[in-house]
Amino acid sequence: MPTVIDPSGKTLRDEATPAAFTGPVEGKRNAMFRAVFRELSNRRAGTASTLRRDEVRGGGRKPWRQKGTGRARQGSIRSPQWTHGGVVFGPKPKSFAVSLNKKERRAAMHAALCDRFQNDCITVLATDGLALKKTSELAKLLFGSAHGANAGDRTLLVYAPNESELGVSFERTARNLKRVAVTHLAALDVKDVLGYGRLWLTSAAFQELGANFADMAKHAS
Repeated sequence: MPTVIDPSGKTLRDEATPAAFTGPVEGKRNAMFRAVFRELSNRRAGTASTLRRDEVRGGGRKPWRQKGTGRARQGSIRSPQWTHGGVVFGPKPKSFAVSLNKKERRAAMHAALCDRFQNDCITVLATDGLALKKTSELAKLLFGSAHGANAGDRTLLVYAPNESELGVSFERTARNLKRVAVTHLAALDVKDVLGYGRLWLTSAAFQELGANFADMAKHAS
């Protein structure tokens, strides 16, 4: 059951958990794993590249004759056993993109949110009258004091897409807080939901989130 906090940090009330997020999480962990794996894999550039023997510059001449020198036979100074030689089975540019259908991605996000709601990791921030000007003000709101931000749980601030001005204020004041990140609801992914100890949702983001998954309430049993 998420707690509603006002801009001064005072607890207003306990908000009822939306029915869509009261369902079981067991049985959906594989979907969450696949979603996080996809998100991390799709971030990889895949640009690592090494030169094979035929791509290394030079080495066209045989370094010494085949017999009579007492040394091992060599055909090129660009063979893999030579310094500055080619690389055997080295990486080449490739795509690490992983596909996951929309239905499974949505199920994974729903399961992740159910886990956060059921473990009391969600806090709702009432934004009426909220005006943040300093980093210390945001730190005091989230952690109780400016110094508490150095040791508190990693916190993700989520605002609704139509709260762009508030988002700019959050990003500016949270810039120097290492344990705080800011995102808008449309950019929220499973990795973020599971990767932070606390999720702070603005009132508008909380309402929109419940509306987005309202159709999942019938599965919450």
